[in-house]
Amino acid sequence: MHSPFSSLALSRGGLAVCFSLLICGGAEARAGNASASAEAFRSAWLHATMLGERNDAAKPTPFFSFVYGGRPSSEFLAGWKIDRADSRLDDRRVRHTVTYADPASHLVIRCVAIEYQDYPTVEWTLYFRNGGSGDTPMISAVLPLDAAFDGGKAAFPILHYNEGGYAGASAYQPHEQALGAEQTPFEVVPGGGWSTNQRLPYFNLEYGTGGVIVAIGWPGQWKAAFDANGRVRAGQELTHFILHAGEEVRTPLIALQFWQGGDWIDAQNVWRRWMLAHNLPQVDGKNPPPQLAANSSHQLAEMIQANEANQIEFIDGYVKQGIKLSYWWMDAGWYSTDGIWSHVGTWKVDPKRFPRGLRAVSDHAHAHGIKTIVWFEPERISAGSWLWNQHPDWLLGDNPDQRLINWGNPDALKWASEYFSQFITDQGVDLYRQDYNFAPLPYWRAADQPNRQGITEIRYVEGFLAYWDYLRRAHPGMLIDSCAGGGRRNDLETARRSIPLLRSDYLFEPLGQQGHTYGMAAWLPYQGTGVMVADPYGFRSSMSSAVTVSYDVRKSDVDFPALRQRLSEWRSVAPLFLADYYPLSPYSLSETAWMIWQFNRPEKGDGMVQAFRRARSTDSSTVHLRGLSESSTYVVTSVDGGPGRILSGRLLMNEGLPITIAAHPGAAIYQYHLSGPTSVAIAK
Repeated sequence: MHSPFSSLALSRGGLAVCFSLLICGGAEARAGNASASAEAFRSAWLHATMLGERNDAAKPTPFFSFVYGGRPSSEFLAGWKIDRADSRLDDRRVRHTVTYADPASHLVIRCVAIEYQDYPTVEWTLYFRNGGSGDTPMISAVLPLDAAFDGGKAAFPILHYNEGGYAGASAYQPHEQALGAEQTPFEVVPGGGWSTNQRLPYFNLEYGTGGVIVAIGWPGQWKAAFDANGRVRAGQELTHFILHAGEEVRTPLIALQFWQGGDWIDAQNVWRRWMLAHNLPQVDGKNPPPQLAANSSHQLAEMIQANEANQIEFIDGYVKQGIKLSYWWMDAGWYSTDGIWSHVGTWKVDPKRFPRGLRAVSDHAHAHGIKTIVWFEPERISAGSWLWNQHPDWLLGDNPDQRLINWGNPDALKWASEYFSQFITDQGVDLYRQDYNFAPLPYWRAADQPNRQGITEIRYVEGFLAYWDYLRRAHPGMLIDSCAGGGRRNDLETARRSIPLLRSDYLFEPLGQQGHTYGMAAWLPYQGTGVMVADPYGFRSSMSSAVTVSYDVRKSDVDFPALRQRLSEWRSVAPLFLADYYPLSPYSLSETAWMIWQFNRPEKGDGMVQAFRRARSTDSSTVHLRGLSESSTYVVTSVDGGPGRILSGRLLMNEGLPITIAAHPGAAIYQYHLSGPTSVAIAK
């Protein structure tokens, strides 16, 4: 079959010219002008590739590619009928719909694109529809992004990318890949059909003074390839199918964010701001606040040994200690388990341990102002479960122990949407947590017919997103936690519907937690993890927007005064995790290194620096802060006490902030704020 990643023959057209003009004309631009230049390029790129010159005679240069009946789209797409329509969604977004229609076979390709007019960002999804009365010729090698951004050949590009969310200390580790002239295309794929397993589908392609961020929204098996000329090809890894009469399929979502001036870290902060402004799920019209959750998972074998009485006992224990929780977390095992939490598929509360259902626990938590999180794994179906026995026609695979629910089956999707939505209502669930502990790709591939390869995955992805959309419509304001085996499904489509409360199943070890924050913060501002210690180094290594604690509050040996102190520190800085992020030290998991980063909120003139001295590192380090106002002065204080220092922004950025930590390992948090009234101009 034809692979979408086997050829570099398609023309770049006018796209490279636009980028070359941008690079050459704006290298010395200040931040505001750089933003304007990037937004201008977004508009230029749209017209060069997607919209043409807004007249019937102009033909846009294709920004996507595919093979149809054995012929590459570059050979025939210009002869298809092209229509365009624009509509304003709100004061910040315009929707562009471009259709390509084949007069011979009646295949219609519809591009639905969103132009963000407050950010240098554009995104789109392609839809392929068979408008004829019979099957289409073979459609293969579908690439919703196939375009070049060559920077005017100012330099060979550098690709910034990250590890994915697997259970390891090096999860989210950042990487740089130089794309040399002699190099074959650099290819990136996730593992097993989890969209963020092993690799993240977020990339920053840098050309020294500018570049483009590329993101793929596809909770499935995607692939991306990059070459030295700045060409990017991205899409679903395997597409080789015919479409039946009237049938339509979608591609992965592609998002591009252009940048010019500053450096690639500045560009990442524009990305973070866009994620917060347009993507992070909202609660009452606002971004989710920092949250503190607690559970008994490490004392009660997840929920296998849990019952109504001990869940209430744990909640009361935290209340008695004056620890204000946002959520009480009930994880795997609240159903009948036979001692094995992964035996799933009969989604009924165990009546022996919870005779009044989970509702009794939820009501008790609610009475103390605490919401509830409940764990589900609806996609995995175990042998002998209710779904296994009653609806084998809804399942994919022939594994004798576990199978995969088929979100592409309309009956299965309807049942799951209605059943779990009603469960949420009946049991008083406030936050829906969905796990996903096995690789779906072999199930999808095995279910495909030879002339329909990729279709099972497409239908599964469409159904999965529809399922979450149903829950969000039915329960406005309810957050969804994308667990997925610990951070393995956080692509852009998923991130728009959920937050990752457990970014990795690799927990508690400080170096790994520091590394996870360091890498993941560049892409996903809101993230969470767990903590079971109260010492400064261990606890501060796990600080994030969402912290989940797991202490045995029934015992007297828990150092609750220390825990309350750590939580007080966390609450004082937690809002800053959504501010601009600057890594100030190199990434390292070595015990001889320091790990230091900064979160800066220029709108309010405040921020923080988190510094970690590893066990075998030197006792001091100096870091140069970023994003401050040179002409302003700042009060810098340590959460550990002591007198504050009044330092100029110029000094903090040029000469640096000296940090000394006596303990090894040890951790420090420095907060800063403007020392007097001032105004700080903020540019995207």
